[in-house]
Amino acid sequence: MDSFLKIDHFSCGYPGRFVLEDICFEIKQGDFVGIIGPNGSGKTTLFKGISGELSTIKGKCILNEKLLQKMGLRERAQNLAVVTQTIEAGNITVEEYVLMGRFPYRRRFQFFETADDLEIAQKYMNQVGVVHLKDKPMNALSGGEQQLAGIARALAQEPQLLLLDEPTSHLDITHQVQILNLIRRLSHDLKLTILMIIHDLNLAGEYCDSLIMMENGTVRKVGAPAEVLNYEDIEAVYKTVVITRTNPISGKPVVFLVSEQVLNKKNFNRRLL
Repeated sequence: MDSFLKIDHFSCGYPGRFVLEDICFEIKQGDFVGIIGPNGSGKTTLFKGISGELSTIKGKCILNEKLLQKMGLRERAQNLAVVTQTIEAGNITVEEYVLMGRFPYRRRFQFFETADDLEIAQKYMNQVGVVHLKDKPMNALSGGEQQLAGIARALAQEPQLLLLDEPTSHLDITHQVQILNLIRRLSHDLKLTILMIIHDLNLAGEYCDSLIMMENGTVRKVGAPAEVLNYEDIEAVYKTVVITRTNPISGKPVVFLVSEQVLNKKNFNRRLL
């Protein structure tokens, strides 16, 4: 595998409380990869370790043959961008918020944006579809619009790796599909490598090139959605009975929940499904 991001026997976390142990996976350039797993499995801790918010205990994170742990804050911000699930930007305009993505490129004693900065911000506001909102305050936007602005700001950093922490968790289905369609286009058109934490297994299966399933601070399984989203692994990790099938249109895996009422029926038998 020609890996672009390599996580090699990586460990980070909170010693004495919760630590990721021996995390290993590789991602090709331009891949859109989802991280799944129940609450407390280590998804956000992994993001914080990769981004440098948490110190490395052992192991390596290698991006395009460069060790992320050896990068300074400025270089890291030029190579890696993070979009959190909650955008907190106050009363600044969308354009001002997106321009914050250009901070890693500011020269010493540069106090104002350059013409190039403005052009880059305009380009990515156009690309994600928020340019018409550029003069609107961030705190006046809907949740979906804020996520789009957050992605535009991250793209303005012109990173090689984009980390998305549950970008669709508080959105309705219309905005979920809008955001995920955009992310797929970005990975394809910009050859941008994307790692996304996502809770909705059906969205993960439909949109991601591959999935990383986490369990209790370790990686349980890595592979294509059809390989990872099987009922045996899902039930073992999530402690919930599910039925898995294939979407007849896309060929991607679909996960169905089974209610307690149905489970309690005497004639429930998985082998007959």
